[in-house]
Formats: sequence, C-alpha cells, structure tokens
Amino acid sequence: MFQSFEVSARPEQGPPRLQALRSELAKDGLDGFLVPRADVHQGEYVAERDARLAWLTGFTGSAGFCAALTHIAGVFIDGRYRTQVKAQVADVYTPVPWPDVSLSEWLIQQLPDGGKVGFDPWLHTVGQVEGWDSELDGTGIEMVPTDNLVDRIWSDQPAPPMNPVKAHPIEFAGESATDKCARLAAELRRARQDAAVITQPDSVMWLLNIRGSDIERNPLAHCFAILHADASVDLFIAAAKLAELGDHLGATVTVHPPEAFVDALSALSGRIRVDKTTAPQGVADALGSRMVAGSDPCALPKARKNAAEIEGTVQAHLRDAAAMIEFLAWLDDQPAGSLTEIDVVTHLEACRRKDNALQDISFETIAGTGPNGAIMHYRVTEETNSRLEDGHLIVVDSGGQYLDGTTDITRTVAIGVPGDEERRAFTRVLQGMIGMSRLRWPTGLAGRDIEMIGRLPLWMAGQDFNHGLGHGVGAYLSVHEGPQRLSKVSSVPLEPGMILSNEPGYYREGAFGIRIENLLVVREADPLPGGDPERNFLDWLTLTWVPIDRRLIVTEMLSREERDWLNAYHHDVREKIGPRVGKAANLWLDAAAAPL
Repeated sequence: MFQSFEVSARPEQGPPRLQALRSELAKDGLDGFLVPRADVHQGEYVAERDARLAWLTGFTGSAGFCAALTHIAGVFIDGRYRTQVKAQVADVYTPVPWPDVSLSEWLIQQLPDGGKVGFDPWLHTVGQVEGWDSELDGTGIEMVPTDNLVDRIWSDQPAPPMNPVKAHPIEFAGESATDKCARLAAELRRARQDAAVITQPDSVMWLLNIRGSDIERNPLAHCFAILHADASVDLFIAAAKLAELGDHLGATVTVHPPEAFVDALSALSGRIRVDKTTAPQGVADALGSRMVAGSDPCALPKARKNAAEIEGTVQAHLRDAAAMIEFLAWLDDQPAGSLTEIDVVTHLEACRRKDNALQDISFETIAGTGPNGAIMHYRVTEETNSRLEDGHLIVVDSGGQYLDGTTDITRTVAIGVPGDEERRAFTRVLQGMIGMSRLRWPTGLAGRDIEMIGRLPLWMAGQDFNHGLGHGVGAYLSVHEGPQRLSKVSSVPLEPGMILSNEPGYYREGAFGIRIENLLVVREADPLPGGDPERNFLDWLTLTWVPIDRRLIVTEMLSREERDWLNAYHHDVREKIGPRVGKAANLWLDAAAAPL
C-alpha cells in the first residue's frame, strides 16, 4: 500500500509540546513564535522532517500555521479545515479563521502593548515578511528572525529524505532541458537580469527533466537552483540523490551541496530575480540589494503544457478512468453496511496498481462516508474508520502519479437509498460542474473572473462551499500546481495548455459531503457562427472519463442543455473506457452511463 492509516498526530501531544516551546520563548526573550506548515521550498506538501505544525499542534491540514504566544496559541486555518481542526487540536490551541482574520490583525489584538514574535526566515516568504513589516509598522510589535524553536525541542525529528533522482523521458517531457534553460535564459536577458533563483522543487524538476521522491505522493527532490542568463544552472542538491542519473544533467549544470547555497547567493553579482511569493526570506537576506522581484521563470512555462505533456496526461486519464470504473462497479456490488472507508481506499489503490506506469497515488485518498464526507480533506485512520451505511453518501477523492501524467478525480456515490436533501444538493453541485465544463470565455480572463459559474446553482439556493473551484495540476508533477487556479483570488490569465480541476462541492457539517471533480485542459475555442471575428475565445478539453452517479440526480432540476451535456459525456465515457474494462465492469458501465 502507498497509503497507511496510522494516526499521525494526536491532540494530547500538543499541550506538553506547546509548554516546551514556551520555555524556549522565555529563554530568548520572545513573546511568540510562528510555526508554518511550509518547508524551505514553500510547497504545499512537506516531508516528515518538516511537518512542524502537525508535530506541535496535531493539525495535519495542507495549509495553515500556528502563532504560539506566551498566553495564547492560535492555529490559523482556511475554510477547508474548520471542521477538521476541531477534532485534531487540544483546547490549548485556538482555531482562527484565516484569511478572514490576518496574522497582523490577530497579533495587534493579542499584543496591544507590543512585543517580539520570532520566525524562521527560511520558512516564510519574502512577500509574507514584507506584509508583516507594513501592517505592523507603528504597533510596537517586532517580527524577529531567529533559528527554529520547534527544531530545538523536537528530539526525534526525522532525518532529511535522501531518495534517488531519475531522468524524466523526453517522450513525456516534450522538450529537452537544454532547450528549456535556453528559452528561459533568453527571457532573463530581455529583462536585463543576470540570474534567477529557483526555490520550488517542482520548477527545478520541470526545468531539468528530472523527478524525485523526497515528498510522498509528489515526484519531487529537495533542491535549489540558480539559472544564469547564459543558460547555465547551479543545482544545489545532495550528491547521493544523483547516483542513478548518469550524465543526464549535461555540462551546463553544475552540482553543489545544499549547504553551499547561501554562499553562492552571496557571491552572485548583477540583478538577480527572486519570486517574492515563493522564495524564503533567507534568500532575500543573502542577496540584499541585488534582488529584483519577478515571477519564478519556470512557473508559467510549466503550467502551459506542451503537446507531449497533454497527450501523456490524456493517456494517463484513460487508464485511470478504467481503474476507477472497475472500482465503482465493485463498490456498487457490495451490500450497504459491509464496507469501511479503509476497505474503499485499499480496493481503489489495488485497482490503480494494476497499471505498471503507476508510481504513487497523487495524494492521500479521501474516502469520507456520512458525516466524514463533510470534512473536505478527510484522511481515514484506524481510529476514524467508519462503515458505509444505507442512506450514506461517500466522497471519494483520489488520483495517481503515472509516468505520463497526474490524475485527480472526485466522485460522490450513494450507498443504499439517498435522501431528498442530499439529491437536491448533489444536483446543484452537478449543475455547477456542468456549467464550468460548457463554458467559453474571452482570452485574458483569470480564474477569479469565471469561477462563480461553478457556484451559481448553489448560490441561488443560498448555499456555497469553502474551497476554490479548481487548482492547477502538473504533468507527472504536483497535483496542486500554480500559478493557475479557478479561485476568487487568482489573477493569472488562463492560457492554452493549462490543466485545472473543476470541483464544486457542498458540505453539511455532521451530516454529509458532496464533491464532483473532473480535470480539464484550456484550449483555443473554435469560432462560432455569428460570433465576433475580432475576439478570441477559450474553452475546455475534458480529461476525466468516469460516470457521475445518476441515482443522486434530480433530473427535473436539470435544463435541457445540462441533460444533453451529461448524456453526451456518459456516451463518451462508454466509448472511451468500455473497451478498457472487464465484462462485469462493462455491464455496470452500461447502466451507470445510460441516458437520463
């Protein structure tokens, strides 16, 4: 099994660890210390060594932080985790709704007479630190860079991961690393910049056509890189990780140990590009006035998938759909009450493992039944494992990391006979998902400009959900990839080749959860008769081909266009996936994908 079901953090461990941290505050004369989820690379997922937030508080969500003061410890969580945090942290911690309440606002309230709050400059971005400095100016609150206080008290902190790096074949990458470096170096020269510091591992993996496994579920290796304007690269990575790589990196890449990174930054001359949204403050401290703000040069090129990456992703999704349909056929054949959530996760992984191209699952499978379905990023453990009972819904959100692509799919399935309230909510979610799938929009619009399409049916019923409509997805890289998003806060224009999820949902705490998710690729839309000839439009290519549970649809709520879209989608599912599954799954598919 890729996935385990052990309890990774316990609430009762939080109070003594918080007490130990406060002892360190007293030693250093500090009034507080910040403990983020992030590691030095600012990625969403972290290795066990860097899971400081979970170790201290018990909260295991993929976003958030703790501001541990001498008299109060706030755990800042966004809307996805406001149910989960209640079960995971002890009452010595106070959940804080973030970003509704900002860190600066909270600190001003908690430290009215001022104070000193420590932070590790390698675990917070340049932009975050600049924001604090601006917002706290004149309040008497000082943000103090320090060594990491959690690392001082974490006596059994795991060692850094040292897993091997492998070459990513050109047949899947679609462009050589040499050509990528030359293309991005030309951009630096046009901007009159001498180098760019690349701090996010997925950017380095993409740039050099390599993949690693330092972070579970993500084919990444911990490393930093400096891309120079002459297209040469300094790569900072433990040499032991490269033992299997041979001469793949070529003569233009020079390998250095990670501990040489700061000295290399200090030795750079000229104008050095740094992405303030992802680079740690430690980089800015080492560069000083040589730092020039700019986006990660890999971010947009990586997001704009080339033809080989799109074709690989298409093929990965076809195989993944076959595994999902085999799984769903099996699930529907089990009597209500006979399965647990762990049974579901285990069998789904077994279906995916039949594909030799599978390298890992793309994240911990979410399989939440009944009230657990309302926990948006629920992870089943041996202690929370629940039985699928008659009348339940189960939300199954899962994916695979294949050599040719990354998948992410959510289906909500009825167990036994679903209730009317659940069916009506499900139909609204489906309407939002169909609305986004059918959308055409003018070029130049960002995710924030169109994401409300996926919420509109819920809004009209006075309902909503506390997560973005969609995230970017990599090509055998991170399942959550920026900068593209379908989100209220995303200002990045959508461009052809970008892969995004389309996943509206609805969650009734203590009762049920619903989410439906397909992955889509942005493409240039064909012109329509009568359309404006001077305007260019974009639309979507669907990647995900798995039936949507017809038992949960209130058909009379759908418009003719919505019903036609769903019937056409199910027709394509049968055509594309039917030949890839066995006889029993085919019989199930005929019924599951029948026209409404």
